[in-house]
Amino acid sequence: MKLDLLAFGAHPDDIELSCSGTLTKMAAQGYLVGGCDLTRGELGTRGSADLRDQEAQDAAQILGLAVRENLRLPDGGLQNVREQQVEVIKMIRKYRPEIVFANAVRDRHPDHGNGSALVRDAAFLAGLRKISTQLDGVEQAAWRPAKVFFYIQDQLMIPDFVVDITDHFETKIASIKAYKSQFFDPNSKEPMTYISSQDYWDFISARNRETGHLVNVTFGEGFQSERPLKITDVMQLG
Repeated sequence: MKLDLLAFGAHPDDIELSCSGTLTKMAAQGYLVGGCDLTRGELGTRGSADLRDQEAQDAAQILGLAVRENLRLPDGGLQNVREQQVEVIKMIRKYRPEIVFANAVRDRHPDHGNGSALVRDAAFLAGLRKISTQLDGVEQAAWRPAKVFFYIQDQLMIPDFVVDITDHFETKIASIKAYKSQFFDPNSKEPMTYISSQDYWDFISARNRETGHLVNVTFGEGFQSERPLKITDVMQLG
């Protein structure tokens, strides 16, 4: 299956929190969209890796993703090294996306910045035919995505562009709520974490409202690009 867009996240729920409005919007427009978690989030304070596996699949169904993969790299141990690059390269060559989304270039969790660099470099290396990879015993052809964009996470950064997700914000929230083990539950006996308070829901809404305000819409998701974006018609800019 060839995807139009493949979103990578260091942990299950990264893409839901940061770019799921864009993913479900693109899926609704008929594009083939997929997600790939680099780790199972096994070091998370709440829940378990097995539970988060199921939650990720539930969220993918809500968003209309065509596929949801997990590379099972070590949580808390993401590094931009060849061994881990090869696993990302395999996914890129398997699905041949035109666009790749990756974690924020820097953020409070070290896996986010490390995962960002890992995916960025793997996306380039995937286009080098002399790097050999096999999937299910079959040699993979080289493939390089046309664009790699970085979604904004906890740390506030100025976006290079904003996607209007106003019509898809409720679907985004529903996908986040699929992670019942991670977010606010008044009946949970699990330890409190940074993201498990009721206030965190207010933060999600406020962040997307603030980002949307930058382009005069109700809710938006922001992205950064290492390379300039090509514009063919200045009059069509939002």
